[in-house]
Amino acid sequence: MTQDDQGELDSLVRKRIRALRMAQGWSLDELATRARLSPSTLSRIENGRRRLALDQLLTLARALDTSLDQLVETATDDVISSPMIDAAHQRMQWPIRADPGMTVVRQRMTDPPPDSPSRMRAHPGREWLVVLSGTAVLLLGNRRFRVETNQAAEFPTMLPHAIGAEGGPCEVLGIFDRDARRGHQRGEGTE
Repeated sequence: MTQDDQGELDSLVRKRIRALRMAQGWSLDELATRARLSPSTLSRIENGRRRLALDQLLTLARALDTSLDQLVETATDDVISSPMIDAAHQRMQWPIRADPGMTVVRQRMTDPPPDSPSRMRAHPGREWLVVLSGTAVLLLGNRRFRVETNQAAEFPTMLPHAIGAEGGPCEVLGIFDRDARRGHQRGEGTE
């Protein structure tokens, strides 16, 4: 790490401490009390007039309810990711790097949901989706929901569920946790 890199990291960490404090709505005094530092010490840390010490960074990270890794993280090379395209199922997938268990899926649907309850899936996990265009129908247990453009739905996937289009094609963006993603991979053609 060069001297310039160290200076940039130092500045980033100081800005991050201040931004996290302000996001919590805390004054210097409040964070200083939580971190067992004096308000003047915290002020000098935030303003770059005091050297960043590892023990203080650990204490501040805990007080801000974050980790030291997150406080000093600099990786910005992987900001943009390209989708994996599954043309057979008319969808794109993006893994979420910060949480490898999460996946974002964009899918175009043309068929209505299955009319047979035996074709509904249930598996561990949670799912969140938003309809980008058109109207989707979400079957969830014994209930039927119309989800229109810009509306979202969130549900535990242990409830038998299926989704499809109503009145023409629809596009859906969904976020699956690890368990929900696995459940959908086992039953690809059923939703």
